[in-house]
Amino acid sequence: MNTYNDNDLLNLLRKSDEKAFETIFNTYYASLCLFASQFLGDDAKAEEIVQDLFVNLWSKRARLQIDRSLKSYLFQAVKNHCLNWIQHTKVREKHAESVKENFMLQVNESDYFLEVGLSEKIAESIESLPEKRRQIFKLSREQGLKYQEIADQLGVSVKTVETQMGLALKQLREQLRDYKDYFIGLVIFKK
Repeated sequence: MNTYNDNDLLNLLRKSDEKAFETIFNTYYASLCLFASQFLGDDAKAEEIVQDLFVNLWSKRARLQIDRSLKSYLFQAVKNHCLNWIQHTKVREKHAESVKENFMLQVNESDYFLEVGLSEKIAESIESLPEKRRQIFKLSREQGLKYQEIADQLGVSVKTVETQMGLALKQLREQLRDYKDYFIGLVIFKK
């Protein structure tokens, strides 16, 4: 097969000749990888681009319209793939930088800062609730049970659960009023 020129190899490739494809691959693969690597500075990405080129070459073999030398076509195709990848990478990096900048501008660290000792103060406040009220509060807030589920589990009316939750929230709001600007709203003040 080595006696065939590029035009012969292309004609055989269009007819699904695997030996012709193998010859093209063996002839150009290493050179194309080196060429792509010089563009990208990344050997693994270069190989990936060249492998994709050969996959496409095989899959489109019957429709190939190459009006120049096979060698010129392959090197130009690799160059175009590399340039597309570089452009795509720049766009992705620019977008990531933009997202990062926007995030940094919008972040107010104090919004995410949980005051030292606050979690202990919340736990103490919850523990200071009367036993039944504390039990209802924990079933609602920690286990996520609905009022009807709590009532069924404790053998009390839904109205009792509502009343006890209202009293628990009122007591906790009062005990933690100095901390109302922090995240405790998510834990205590949610409805």
